[in-house]
Amino acid sequence: MSIQFGRWNTDGKPVDRDYIERVKPVIAPYGPDDGGSYSKGGISILYRAFRTTTESCREAQPHLTESGAVITWDGRLDNRADLIRQLPNVLAISSTDVSIVAAAYEEWGTDCFAKLVGDWALTIWDAKSRSLHLAKDAIGTRHLYYSIDRDEVTWSTILDPLVLFAGKSFALCEEYLAGWLSFFPATHLTPYVGIHSVPPSSSVVIRNGKRTVTKYWDFDPSKPIRYNTDAEYEEHFRAVFAEAVRRRLRSNSPVLAELSGGMDSSSIVCMADTIMTDGGAEIPRLDTMSYYNDSEPNWNERPYFTTVEERRGRTGCHIDVAKQEPFLTRFGVDRFAATPASGCDHPSETRHQLVACMASQGDRVVLSGTGGDEVTGGIPTQVPMLANLFAQLRIWSLAHHLKISALQLRRPWFHLLFETLTLFFSPSMLRVSVRRRPSPWLTSSLKRRHRRALTGYEKWVNPFGPLPSFQIALNTLEGLQRLLSSLPLSQNPLVEIRYPFLDRSLLEFLFAIPPEQLVRPGQRRSLMRRSLTGIVPDEILLRKRKAFVSRAPLTAISKEWTILDEMCRHMFMGSVGIVDARRFLSALQEARSGQQVRIVSLLRTITLEAWMRHISKHGFVDFRTAERKPDQSYSALRAGSLFASSKTNLS
Repeated sequence: MSIQFGRWNTDGKPVDRDYIERVKPVIAPYGPDDGGSYSKGGISILYRAFRTTTESCREAQPHLTESGAVITWDGRLDNRADLIRQLPNVLAISSTDVSIVAAAYEEWGTDCFAKLVGDWALTIWDAKSRSLHLAKDAIGTRHLYYSIDRDEVTWSTILDPLVLFAGKSFALCEEYLAGWLSFFPATHLTPYVGIHSVPPSSSVVIRNGKRTVTKYWDFDPSKPIRYNTDAEYEEHFRAVFAEAVRRRLRSNSPVLAELSGGMDSSSIVCMADTIMTDGGAEIPRLDTMSYYNDSEPNWNERPYFTTVEERRGRTGCHIDVAKQEPFLTRFGVDRFAATPASGCDHPSETRHQLVACMASQGDRVVLSGTGGDEVTGGIPTQVPMLANLFAQLRIWSLAHHLKISALQLRRPWFHLLFETLTLFFSPSMLRVSVRRRPSPWLTSSLKRRHRRALTGYEKWVNPFGPLPSFQIALNTLEGLQRLLSSLPLSQNPLVEIRYPFLDRSLLEFLFAIPPEQLVRPGQRRSLMRRSLTGIVPDEILLRKRKAFVSRAPLTAISKEWTILDEMCRHMFMGSVGIVDARRFLSALQEARSGQQVRIVSLLRTITLEAWMRHISKHGFVDFRTAERKPDQSYSALRAGSLFASSKTNLS
C-alpha cells in the first residue's frame, strides 16, 4: 500500500520546502521501495512506493499524462485486460496499472472511476481545470484523507502528517468517538474536526474553493440473478469466488494467507491452492499463518487448521497468542498514534512473531477472510427472506415460512415476525433500538446527540424500494466499510492486506441472488457449503459456527484492577461528558466478578480512554472544545484538571 501526499496552496504561492522536508521522513517508512515528487507553482506532491506486483516495479510516480494531469495511484487494478481492450491504441498488455488509469482518465474523465475494479486510492491534479480529484474504490479498502484550511488543501493516505504538521491543534469529532465506542465510525469521519476521509465508492473534487463529494458507483438492484436449479447457483458462486481469490494472488512475492480454521480463511486457502494447481496464479508461493491459544478452553482451532495443512502438504507459521502484553499498555510515548486503532500496531510478542514469520518468508501480501461471515450467510437468520415476502405482500408464503423457521430455530413465530416488521420502521420511531442498544455507561447526553452512531447507523427498510434483502445486504456492507476505514495502515509489519470476500464482482452476485440460497432453515452458509464441497475439507464445511468466549480480557481486568480503578477515579472521558465513570466502574466490577457484560464495548472504552490520554501528551488536540454534532458549532467542553493528576499507566 503505497503512500500519497500532497499540498495545494490555492493562492498560487509555492509550498514551503521546509514543510515538505518534515513530511518526508514520516511517510518514508511506509514506502521503502522508491519515491517520487512533483512540484510546480502552488502544488507539491510526494509518493512513496510499496511494490507488490510485477507491473508496479516498472511504475514511476507521480505520473504525468499527455494533457498535463498529475496522477498518484495506490492500488491493484483487477480488470486490467478489459480496460486495455477498450483502449487498444494507447495501451499494451504489459502496461502498468497507473498508466492504464491515466489513459482511462484521458479518455473518459472522472467517469473512469466507475470502470476501475480493484482495491485502490487515486489522486489527480488537473492543471487545466485547476481542480483536485480524490477517489477510492467501491469497497473502501484503502485510506485517503484530506483537509481544507483557508488557502491550503492537504491530502494523504495516512493521517499522521495531516495532524503532525498542521501548525494548529484540533478539536475531537465526538461523532467519531461515539462510533468507535459502538459499531465503528462513519467512513467520512476522522477523529479530528477539519480532517475528512474520502468515503468508499466516492470521489471528492476541490475546485474554486468548493468541495463536492459524489458517489460515482453503487450496486444495481435492478439486475437480480435467478436460476432454475441449485447447481447453477453453485457453479456461479464457485466461478466468482475463484476469480475473487485469483485477483488477489497477483503478486511478485510470496503471499501469506490467514488460516484460522474457520470456513472463511480455509476456503480462501483451499481455493488458492486449486487455482495454483491449475496454473492460474502468478505468485511464487502461498504461505499460511495460524494463531492458537491452548490456555483458552473454548478456542481449539488446531484440529481445523491442521486439517487444511495436511491437505496442502505444508505446515504454516503458528503463533501462540497466550502470552501477550497487558492490553492497557498499547500506546507508547515515543510514537504518535493517530487513531484509537493505532494501538494495535504497538509492539508485542505476538506482533514480533508475525514480523519474524513474514520476514523469513518474504511475504508482503496477506489474504484476510474478513467479511466472509457477513456476506455469505454466516450469521444464520431468515429475516431477509421473510422481509421480502412481507414487502411483496405474499402473506400465505410468509405464514408458511414463519412456521418452518420457528420450528427450525426453536423460536416463537411471533418473535420472528416482530423482528421482521421492525426493519420497516425508522430507528428514530422506536424509543429504544430493538437490535442495538448503546452501552449503559455512556452519558445520556452523548446518547441523545449521537444515537445513530451509537446504534450502528441503523436504516429502516423502504418497502417501496429494492427488495429488503438487497437493502439489508447494503447495510451489512456499510458496517464492513466502517470497519475497514477504522483499521490503520500497518507499519509493523509493513504489509498489504487483501480481502477476497469483499470483491466487487463477488458481492454483486451475492446481493443479486435470492437470500434463501445463502441461508436455509438449519443450514447457514448453504450456498457456500454446497459450492465448495470437494475443494474444502468436509471437517471445515460441516463444523459448527466458530465462536468462543475468551477468558483473556476478563483475566486482564482482574490482573490490572488497581490501574483500572484509578483510571475510573480520574477518567478523562468522564470529564468531557462521554462516559459516566461510576457506571463504567460498576461494569468493570461486574466483569471482574464473572458476570455477563458487553466485553467488546468495555475494552473499546478502555482503549479510547488510553488513546485520549496518549494524544493529550503530544499536544495536537485541544480538549477544551469538541464537535458535538456534524457541521455545527457547539459550546466548549471543559476537560478539567483531573487528567493532570492521574497516574494510571495507560500511555
